[in-house]
Amino acid sequence: MGDILLRNITLNDSANDILIKKGRISKIEPAGSGIGWNLGGDVELMDCSGKVAIPGFINMHTHSPMTLMRGIGEDMTFQEWISKIWQVEERLDHDFVYWSTRLACLEMIRGGTVCFNDQYWYFADSVKAALDMGMRIATGYDVMDKGNKAEAERQKEQCLRMSEKFLNNLDEGHIYELAFHAAYSVSEEMMLWVSDLARKYDLNIHIHLSETQKEVLDCKAAHSGLSPVEYLDSLGILSDRVLAAHTLWLSENDMDILAKRGVHCIHNINSNTKLASGYRFLYNEMRDRGINICLGTDGCASSNNLDMLEAMKTSALFQKAWREDPAALPLGELMDMATINGAKALRYGSGRIAVGEVADINIIDTDNCYFLSNAPFLANLIYSAHSDCIDSVICRGRFLMRHREIEGEKEILAQARRVLKKIA
Repeated sequence: MGDILLRNITLNDSANDILIKKGRISKIEPAGSGIGWNLGGDVELMDCSGKVAIPGFINMHTHSPMTLMRGIGEDMTFQEWISKIWQVEERLDHDFVYWSTRLACLEMIRGGTVCFNDQYWYFADSVKAALDMGMRIATGYDVMDKGNKAEAERQKEQCLRMSEKFLNNLDEGHIYELAFHAAYSVSEEMMLWVSDLARKYDLNIHIHLSETQKEVLDCKAAHSGLSPVEYLDSLGILSDRVLAAHTLWLSENDMDILAKRGVHCIHNINSNTKLASGYRFLYNEMRDRGINICLGTDGCASSNNLDMLEAMKTSALFQKAWREDPAALPLGELMDMATINGAKALRYGSGRIAVGEVADINIIDTDNCYFLSNAPFLANLIYSAHSDCIDSVICRGRFLMRHREIEGEKEILAQARRVLKKIA
């Protein structure tokens, strides 16, 4: 891994030189201070005049192979949509998952995402795709037995085998975790089994939780008036290793439980609004309880893209609108949701640009109309610009994109067109 020197790049409103060595940020010094002059010939220099450094984005909830399922379930209720998705997924194979994940990685890199928390079938193929693209991925075996005992036993055996394989040969770019889809699609016995296995190996569990009002009402009807949060808590499943996507329909008691257990909550505004699941995400109420709140896009079958900048903007706009408060969800908190909060949930050192941290950096080109104002940089980035202002992306100290060019893009597009025929 070669060293990288970013010269004359703006960081926190001042010009700096940033030296990256062995995947980490080694030095940050004022521009022109002489950093890197005696490093020899194995250093890649980039003149970043007129450019700004921000942390790479962490997409905390998505289903990356769904990038080839955009628009297949438009104008449907959530129940109609998910039923159609499950039918399509019966036709998937390893080849489809690998290339559709690489296509998702291509899109995410262009949008400045360096790490994503994924949940899908054939996860080993998604891991290979992400690592081949140079990204970091958090994913593992995903359980969904739908109450079928024979299927549950099959999945248990496969989960144990795959978990042992990956935990014994874990790549530094892969954060292994377990997942179960949701309380309505996984049996109680299976959820407990996954929770015990995760506790044994100290693994995160990635789940969907309280995504729709129907989910909450059905759970209360089936479990003596308990909400999904209360139900999972009664089983002893909730902990600071749980990554809960959506958490949209919550009571005061639900939020108290999530805070007490240290659950990390993931907001997915574009998916929630597009499927009409809801829009009143209780950000302030959860934040004030100390809950770590992250940001995700969800999969392309529901959100249609993997653009974290768009997710940041839409999240803020909806908070401001339904609360009738223009100060809701400040810019700094938006950035934390898209960066350091995700790193905290996934338990690895990233999400900020500082000496000693993992070098996950987006290089923003401000030489365009969106930054020609006296507004704060983050205001122009989040509310005005689009992700094509991201000039270059560094993940784990390696360039994933240089000046908008990504290696292997044409092959990825060609292969994606080929495997798309599998679900036609």
